[in-house]
Amino acid sequence: MKKVVVISTSLRPGSNSHALAEQFAKGAEAAGHQVELISLRGKEIKFCVGCLSCQQTGACIFKDDVPAIMERVLNADVVCWATPIYYYEMSGQMKTLIDRMNAMYTKDYRFRDIYLLTTAFENEAHVPARAESGLQGWIDCFGKSALKGHLFCGGVGAPNEIAGNAKLQEAFELGKNI
Repeated sequence: MKKVVVISTSLRPGSNSHALAEQFAKGAEAAGHQVELISLRGKEIKFCVGCLSCQQTGACIFKDDVPAIMERVLNADVVCWATPIYYYEMSGQMKTLIDRMNAMYTKDYRFRDIYLLTTAFENEAHVPARAESGLQGWIDCFGKSALKGHLFCGGVGAPNEIAGNAKLQEAFELGKNI
């Protein structure tokens, strides 16, 4: 059994990327893994100010929801990020959280396998490339980890537009096969 953390970064009700996150989580649970789905909706996540005090102390100067999320990520075997694509890039909330998790850089971590789930109004194959590249920058800082899978669902812009889409089943299967 693996500890799986799924981070849904969309703040929108009826989020298509959150629907993928839910299916990935259900698939991982069906396979017998311990799963926690964390939504950033309603979370307080301040911007990193680049003071780098976290590199000396192992903790950020800000007291918000990030330390609890970071602790869950550090202790997970698998981390799955879900994000809508805005202007061909990951959501601002996802990038802000990644920046704030800079304190993890000096800590031991358990995660090895990283997954990415993305959605966008645009449907061309190149659309999620920059989001994947941005996440890869984070992954590269944790040398024992690797991107194991990326599922993109294009053509879904309106809330809940993903309902009935075959990509939901693909997300379930991806989670089930981690």
